[in-house]
Amino acid sequence: MRLRDHDQSTSDGPRPIRSAVAGIRNLRHMGPTGVWPTLFTLGNLLAGFAAIHFAAKPLDYAGPWGWSSLTVAGALILFGMFLDSVDGSVARLTNAVTDIGGMLDSMADMVTFGVAPAFIVLNLLSQYVGAEGTIAIISPDTGHSLGKLTWAIAAIYACCAALRLARFAVQTQGGQLGDHLFFQGLPTPGAAGALVGLVLLHEHLMKLADGTTGNIITWIAGAVVVLLPIMTLLTAIMMVSVIPYRHMANQYLRVKRSFGYTARVVVLLCLMLWFFQETLAIVFFAYVLSGPVGLINERARLQPGETEDF
Repeated sequence: MRLRDHDQSTSDGPRPIRSAVAGIRNLRHMGPTGVWPTLFTLGNLLAGFAAIHFAAKPLDYAGPWGWSSLTVAGALILFGMFLDSVDGSVARLTNAVTDIGGMLDSMADMVTFGVAPAFIVLNLLSQYVGAEGTIAIISPDTGHSLGKLTWAIAAIYACCAALRLARFAVQTQGGQLGDHLFFQGLPTPGAAGALVGLVLLHEHLMKLADGTTGNIITWIAGAVVVLLPIMTLLTAIMMVSVIPYRHMANQYLRVKRSFGYTARVVVLLCLMLWFFQETLAIVFFAYVLSGPVGLINERARLQPGETEDF
């Protein structure tokens, strides 16, 4: 018995070595990874990581152009959103669509559109419901119920983003969306955009208020703070729902549209140039509501006895 075991170990090699060789062979079978799409995806990941870094800075931080820490963090999320919308197109143009790229994209999205927005929201709300009046980030062991509820909502958002991305990766074979026109559930970039849009609007309004209280701008900024946890919970629910959402790029930018539609897009872009924060918040808020509203309209048009296809 000992001799037979010895023969097997000498002929085939020790088991750890055989396992390492098998792992190397599996890596070879996985094939190459596109360089340019991977760089865009990793840029998306770094944008989310940097957003968390800047969101954790003190409230008196003065960034470029006088931006607050949360403004810089929100801008990085938007930059990550741009990179996320480009990497798939780059992969198709360079014929570098791979399963590894799709899974890497989902992991990057979890940081940029899952963890980072939840942390940014938690940081902003901590300024109003912080533990014992401090500006520290709210923790689960905070001393009052409102702070605990705020932390729980942010945690629910992060968990729902993870579930949404996992479901998306399974349904689309590694996260490769292709030319689909609809998402099942609110996509994580749309959810992150809705939260970041409100945060950027709040920071913009507070800068306009310039420390004064009792005016209309300060009142609107306070209303944004009240709306933010509600929007966070709503986007979390919409992400794990089966409500269809339109793919904005595929449906509105990659197909031919009428002249009137193009004119409306131009007007929207002009509004974003003049009222960027306000328009951004309204656009993403409308996109979050477009799913439930579209579902209600679709059900209203159904004839008796008909059922939906999703």
